[in-house]
Amino acid sequence: MIHTIPAFDRLGEENAFAVLARATALSEQGRDIVNLGIGQPDFRTPGHIVEAAIKALRDGRHGYTPATGLQATREAVVRRTLATTGVEVSPDNVMILPGGKPTMFAAILMFGEPGADILYPDPGFPIYRSMIEFTGARPVPVPIREEHGFAFSAEETLALITPATRLLILNSPANPTGGVTPRTEIEKLVKGLEKHPHVAILSDEIYDVMTYDGETHASLLQFPEIRDRLIVLNGWSKTWAMTGWRMGWSIWPNGEKGAHLYDKVRKLAVNCWSCVNAPSQYAGVAAIDGPQDEVEAMMRAFDRRRKLVVEGLNELPGISCITPKGAFYAFPNISGTGWPAKKLASALLEEAGVALIGGPDFGVLGEGYMRLSYANSEENILRALERIGNFLAANAKKEDTA
Repeated sequence: MIHTIPAFDRLGEENAFAVLARATALSEQGRDIVNLGIGQPDFRTPGHIVEAAIKALRDGRHGYTPATGLQATREAVVRRTLATTGVEVSPDNVMILPGGKPTMFAAILMFGEPGADILYPDPGFPIYRSMIEFTGARPVPVPIREEHGFAFSAEETLALITPATRLLILNSPANPTGGVTPRTEIEKLVKGLEKHPHVAILSDEIYDVMTYDGETHASLLQFPEIRDRLIVLNGWSKTWAMTGWRMGWSIWPNGEKGAHLYDKVRKLAVNCWSCVNAPSQYAGVAAIDGPQDEVEAMMRAFDRRRKLVVEGLNELPGISCITPKGAFYAFPNISGTGWPAKKLASALLEEAGVALIGGPDFGVLGEGYMRLSYANSEENILRALERIGNFLAANAKKEDTA
C-alpha cells in the first residue's frame, strides 16, 4: 500500500454529488427519477452570458489570466457589490476563483491547524467541516435551530468563542435550511465580536439575492468595524445559473490587520489552480453588467415552487416544514415519520424514485430533517410530493433508528 498523510483520511464529501450519481445511474437503467437533491438551478445560463464567452474565444482570449482574476472581472464585482450592498470595495481586494469552494479551502487552510478552533454552522454546507478536519483544527458546530427560523443565534455563537478560536464561518441565506438571519441578529453578533479581535470571519453569501417575503440579505460587508478581518464568499453559480462554469469571487480584508491575507491566497492560487479561464471571466462580466430579467424570472419561479413545496410537505404524514426565507431549499422536519433521515432518503430514492438529501449529511443536528431542493419544475415537484406521500402511507412508522 502507498501511504498518504493522515489529513487525507479526514476529508469528507458532499453527499449531494453521491446522490446525484446514484440518481443518474438509476435513470440510465430506465427508472423515472425526480431529483430534488442537487443544489443547482434548473434554468439555462442566460444567452447573453453564453455569447460573451463564445465571443471571447473567437477573439482569441483563451490564454492564461492573472492569478487574482482579470481586472475587468474584478471591477465588475466591485460594481455589483456596490449595487447590492451599498459598500465600495477595491478591486485589489477581490479575488476571482474557480467556484465558491476555493475560498472556503483557502480561508480554512489559512487559519486551521492542530490546537485551533473553527466555528461553522450545523446543519451547514458539509465542506466546512470536511476542510476544518483536514487542517487538524477542531470543528466547533454553531447550532442552527428550527425554532429560530434556521437563523443563527448571536448569543449562542458568541458563547462558543474561546482564545483558541481562529475563524467563524457564517452562511445566510443558508444551505441546507433556506434560513435567513435577520439584520438585528447580525448586529448583535458584530457588536459581540468587538470583544474577540483575534477571530476572523468567513461569510458565505453565495445566495445573497435569493430572498423572499420581503426579507433582505444583510451582508457582513456593511459592518466596517469587522472589515479588516472579514472574508466574503460569493459567485456566479446560483444567481445566474452558472454552476458548471466554476466561477466564484471573494472579497478579502483591507487595512493593516488583514491586507496580507490577499497575497497569501494569491500565492495559493499560483501554486494550485494558476488562474480562472478567460472565457468564463468575460461571461462573468456580461452576467453582472447585462440584463437581469432572466434572473428575476428565475426568482419568481423559485418563489412559486417554494410555496408549492411548503404547502405539499405540510400535508404529508409525519412531516412539517417551516417556510424558508432564502436560497432554493426546504428543510422539512421528518421526525414524525419515525424514520432516520438518511435511511428514509435512501428508501425514497431506491423505492419511490425521489432524490433528496438526508439531514445528517449537513451535520449532527441535521438528524430528523431532509433537504429538498426546489430547483426543479412545478410538475416534477408535485410528482415527487405525491410519491413521498404514497411511500409514507405504504410504509408506516419505522421505530428503529439504526
